[in-house]
Amino acid sequence: MAMKIPQGALVVVANGGAARVFTNVGENGALTLRQEALLEGMNLDDDGPAGAMPAESSASQLDEATFAKQLALGLNDGALKNKFAHLVLIADPQTLGRVRPLLHKETSQRLVADLAKDYTNAPLDAIERALS
Repeated sequence: MAMKIPQGALVVVANGGAARVFTNVGENGALTLRQEALLEGMNLDDDGPAGAMPAESSASQLDEATFAKQLALGLNDGALKNKFAHLVLIADPQTLGRVRPLLHKETSQRLVADLAKDYTNAPLDAIERALS
């Protein structure tokens, strides 16, 4: 699957507990990712997940849902402040399923690709290969 990822695109690689944020700095259509940040859930107990969670949810499930909400809110904030024009989202299927409905219309319009795989701990070249 060849994806055309524009230069300057924000590439977010996430799972239920962390997200790596990259920018595509490649020129002339080449994909070259530069890591900008590592995000981890903060104040998960204070913040709480978005939406209703089943009563039998484990603490780790609640934390993962809360992190997905924090990630979506951060992406929405970036889109509304025009911090990125294009977004690629790579996350395990469960996290992707939690983040997607929380994305603002502005954020969704910037989403050029998404991939339901957990590459959070993968080396950079494996992430680049998955996108090219």
